[in-house]
Amino acid sequence: MQLKLDALDGHLKQAQAKGLAPLYVVHGDEHLLVLEAADRLRRAARDAGFTEREVLVAERGFHWSQLVEAQQSMSLFGDRKIVELRIPTGKPGKDGGEALRAVAAQPSQDVVMLVTLPRLDFATAKSAWFQALESAGVSIKVDAVDRTRLPAWVGERLGLQQQRVEPGEAGRRALQFIADKVEGNLLAAHQEIQKLGLLYPPGVLTFDQVHDAVLNVARFDVFKLSEAMLGGDVPRLTRMLEGLRGEGEATVLVLWALTEEIRVLSKVRQGLAGGKPAGVLMRELRVWGPRERLVPQAAQRLSMPQLEAALAMAARLDRQVKGLGDLPGAGGTAGGLPAEPWDGLLQLALLIARPA
Repeated sequence: MQLKLDALDGHLKQAQAKGLAPLYVVHGDEHLLVLEAADRLRRAARDAGFTEREVLVAERGFHWSQLVEAQQSMSLFGDRKIVELRIPTGKPGKDGGEALRAVAAQPSQDVVMLVTLPRLDFATAKSAWFQALESAGVSIKVDAVDRTRLPAWVGERLGLQQQRVEPGEAGRRALQFIADKVEGNLLAAHQEIQKLGLLYPPGVLTFDQVHDAVLNVARFDVFKLSEAMLGGDVPRLTRMLEGLRGEGEATVLVLWALTEEIRVLSKVRQGLAGGKPAGVLMRELRVWGPRERLVPQAAQRLSMPQLEAALAMAARLDRQVKGLGDLPGAGGTAGGLPAEPWDGLLQLALLIARPA
């Protein structure tokens, strides 16, 4: 059974009368939300009489027979228990897959099993062992908080501690400010929100209070950079590049991410010009998630000459970041590329984000 994260509380309320499922699987890369979901499940299990807890971590050298023994062995005091299995890699291997299928096939009324996994790729989600777990119990997928929803998420979290921002534009600016400072680092966002609860009493928070309290704890993902570029969000794009530079990210990796996105846009632009539907192109090029909406929009606002110019600039930047100098006849660094590669990366991204 699949369950959305926001439906977990309702499920646990029903479980007070009907009983908990014998097995729960929580998977996703948003560590804060995974931890919170696991805490709620543990609390519900304790309230239901599962007072003993056993934790297993499937690391190198782990013997999968321990999992079967943990499910089948009774407590010395006859207590019911919750068995937690953490699989940090998300890949249990052949022996692990067989053990997981075995425990899924023989649930115990005295044991609630909680399995936590990172975000699963398509192949893992369709594997026999994961399908067995999902059929035997409840699977909870924890999605990342999308950047566009982050201000609302911050507002909801403030509401849980009886705080809220000012109404109108001032409040929206405060939420946007917090989101900009904590983007990509939800654990830090949680800490900053808790800090606001410690610094100020329940009630309305002004923008000045938020500004003075919230640190810049954003952590930027090079692969999220393309979303800002595709969406034409120049302030966010600039902020992310500055953040990646400050974190010491390799220019080669950033350039590769931008160049791959430009190549995809070129293929989409050619496909659209040839009469292919955008949906078909997205499937062929394996474009998923937020990019499935952003890529066609970006391709439609860009011409092939603009995309070819961007690819030519990417080739010149590639030589520059590798210390090979500019391409012959390209005008040299002084006449073309900036002396600083990070400035060149910004120029390249702006060719796509703001083609005019």
